[in-house]
Amino acid sequence: MCVLARKIILVTADYDPLRGKVKRLLREIAEEMDIEVEERKEDWELLIKHGEKDELGGFDLPQVFVEMEDGSIKHVLTRIPLNDRGKLDLEKARETIVSAIK
Repeated sequence: MCVLARKIILVTADYDPLRGKVKRLLREIAEEMDIEVEERKEDWELLIKHGEKDELGGFDLPQVFVEMEDGSIKHVLTRIPLNDRGKLDLEKARETIVSAIK
């Protein structure tokens, strides 16, 4: 039985410098895949339950999750990956998110 993705959840904060880039990327993916995007600001409960902790036990932002039709939540991405030159790799982030939705 295949469980389909219901929506993409972005956990971020107003002070998150990557918030705009991630929101734009998620909007594009949502349009292409006909899926809802929900932005949650500083949702510590979701991060504690499903998020990825850093080496000090805190949480890096942004984090991206996918909520499935059965209500389960899957962590997909923490931060935007970097390419070989140390620059943001939005295409790799896109691939990671899209593969989690399919």
